[in-house]
Amino acid sequence: MRIAVVGAGIVGVTTAYELATAGHQVTVFERRSSVAEEGSFANAGVVAPGYVTPWAAPGMPTRVLGHLLSRYAPVRIRAAALWRHPGWLWQWWRACAASAYQRNRSAMWRLARFSQARLAELGTRLQLDYEQRSGLLVLLRNEADLARSRPGMRLLADLGVRFELVDAERARLVEPGLNPDMPLRAAIHLPHEGVGNCRQFAQLLKAQVATQGASFRFDTAVKCVLPGPHPRIRTDEGESGFDAVVLCAGVDSARLLAPLGLQIPLVPVHGYSITAPLRHVDGQAEPGPNAALMDERYKVAISRIGQRVRVAGSAELGSDGDRMNPAALATLYRVLDDWFPGAVVSSQALQWKGARPMLPDGPPVLGHSGVDGVWLNLGHGSSGWAMSCGSALVLAELVSGRPSPLDLQGLGIERWRAGRP
Repeated sequence: MRIAVVGAGIVGVTTAYELATAGHQVTVFERRSSVAEEGSFANAGVVAPGYVTPWAAPGMPTRVLGHLLSRYAPVRIRAAALWRHPGWLWQWWRACAASAYQRNRSAMWRLARFSQARLAELGTRLQLDYEQRSGLLVLLRNEADLARSRPGMRLLADLGVRFELVDAERARLVEPGLNPDMPLRAAIHLPHEGVGNCRQFAQLLKAQVATQGASFRFDTAVKCVLPGPHPRIRTDEGESGFDAVVLCAGVDSARLLAPLGLQIPLVPVHGYSITAPLRHVDGQAEPGPNAALMDERYKVAISRIGQRVRVAGSAELGSDGDRMNPAALATLYRVLDDWFPGAVVSSQALQWKGARPMLPDGPPVLGHSGVDGVWLNLGHGSSGWAMSCGSALVLAELVSGRPSPLDLQGLGIERWRAGRP
């Protein structure tokens, strides 16, 4: 079949690869000049299915309110969100119920675990070197952090995720570069989770897709999708016909779906990162992180990306586009300085802000849209990198008329048609 993929972030590129591998003729439309230029550009890079979780969780509304006056808040709901996204906030609040959270986290974990296996398979088969490293250490600063983490550890055990609660001494053996003067109560070590350069992986996979005959139309914004047995894509350059269209366009997918009668509550929740090279003294790099770490209190990830360190976090709803929030950046710099003081060249740091396409309940939407010729692979929120390879394989199998290799309960569009989170 002739298939159009709209969007060339990590979800779009992996989808194009799986469709091309399945024998389809693929054309990718991307409004930017290359792949992974928006939400996939400088994300945390962490691939940890055990920590893929909905933002809508029991107690989250109370915690968000508690952060309103905090200088270093991991979550910020700005006043503009109250009038821009009131419906989304209402659905998010409903999805914080314990029963909804358990259902949604189960769906996300199932997809993330499947995706992790597919990512490893592709990396090995295609011999892709995308600066990946194994291991995740969740840092618990004090007794309160440890207490808050216990329900999560019980859930990890229920899911069968391998982890170990270690004391501070053991944690510093896993990550010798940790600041010895920083108080550390304990840590959760997940040896099979890890980190990788999402943008580099997308670029390498794009090259693989091109060898299979797929084409990429960069600097080409899609104006609308015209559904039907042979759907069409309209751009400023005209219209092109296909046998199917797959929307992977992040937040912009909501705009393209609205004229088709699909009101999916997809909004941007912005995240931040800083990326800086390791400092070298007498020709030797300062001891930075070995792999990936997560500061439990501030929900900030510290990742080793080649010879660079990336610090990523914050969840900001109602933000003004690309305008940087100094408070969000200050949180990242503080966490970096707490755990790895002086390890990077801060004057060369790249500061980044990206929009995560987030649904109120957490899981993405995979499968047929219910509109003739239009398929969906969108709404992965802050876990697009962690769920992309699995989502892509599932979507390609469905478009090809084959059964899904994964249980799709809680991942389809029907949950929004049913009017529940």
